[in-house]
Amino acid sequence: MTSDSSNILVVDDTPDNLRLLSAMLSEQGYKVRKALNGKTALKTIHQVPADLILLDINMPSMNGYEVCQQLKDDPTTQDIPIIFISALDDVLDKVKAFELGGVDYITKPFQAEEVIARIENQLTIQRQKKQLQQEIKEREKTEQTLRIYLHAVSHDLRNPVLGFSMILKNFLKQKKETIEISRKVLEQMSKSCDRQLNLINSLVETQQFEMGGIRLNLKPLNLVKLTQQLATEWQPMLTEKQATITLEIPQDLPLVQGDSDRLWRVLENLMANALKHNDPGIQLTLKADIIKPEKNNFKPHKIRCSLEDNGVGINSELAATLFERYQRGNQAKQTLGLGLGLYLCRKIIEAHGGEIGVMTEPGQGAKFWFSLPISES
Repeated sequence: MTSDSSNILVVDDTPDNLRLLSAMLSEQGYKVRKALNGKTALKTIHQVPADLILLDINMPSMNGYEVCQQLKDDPTTQDIPIIFISALDDVLDKVKAFELGGVDYITKPFQAEEVIARIENQLTIQRQKKQLQQEIKEREKTEQTLRIYLHAVSHDLRNPVLGFSMILKNFLKQKKETIEISRKVLEQMSKSCDRQLNLINSLVETQQFEMGGIRLNLKPLNLVKLTQQLATEWQPMLTEKQATITLEIPQDLPLVQGDSDRLWRVLENLMANALKHNDPGIQLTLKADIIKPEKNNFKPHKIRCSLEDNGVGINSELAATLFERYQRGNQAKQTLGLGLGLYLCRKIIEAHGGEIGVMTEPGQGAKFWFSLPISES
């Protein structure tokens, strides 16, 4: 007796045949349903799909060939294996059965052992096919995750490396054989290297953007210090783009509960996008304030950060999809990349328990914002 609980539909206009096949298959552990004609069979199949159909050919009103044809024409039932079981023994009858999509043909009178063997053979093929399809889906998901991961490495490393490179090139413009570098600049370069290493380590260790979520190293974080450091490190790139940044963050702003490396990447991506998609001379404003609760007796528990610019703005259709995977801005044709930066920003902010969005209109600039929880410690 098999332990298989596959659902089998038996279609035959002879009640005795139905009872015999049903009893035989039930003894083997199969779940069996019965239909005395083709119309009943089609109705039954659409209510509860079967794993396999045993189908008689000679039936009144609608014969087995017609039933098979309708099932194969319907995308929802076309993959159900059909075994014809008939007293017709002519070669042409068998050929027609296979041409219509039947997977096997059993001639009456039949032997129980033969019917069971042929059914189990087809069910095994179906199980293997489903397993293969699942493996293909899992492989496609893995490949997609790998593409995102590899782009995350290249995308997020590009910004700190670019800033580091610009500092070095500015020094190399000096015609002196020996170039003096101030301690402050060396400290800035050292911090940039540390950030790159931290970024590499976090990406290599976790591959988190699509598999298992993003792990965060949450600590009480001072947004004033974080944004000041960011503005300092980005000054060479701001100068290159003739851009300015103004920090409007209250000194008494509560600490947030956040991962400094991840949030640095969010702010860095937002700044990089603002510079990339606007003309030189853009003005940036980085703000942060407490989100007031709707009810006065509730304690504030989130802070909203925003990066505003006075640039070209974004149309509403594009703005609605900016944080989805593979979306790119208006100037995307002029730049490299797959359009994952803002998608990764969304994943990071959501992992913090916050939200992210944009307020913008064409010609009116853009305001990218995100919320973060206030630290309770």
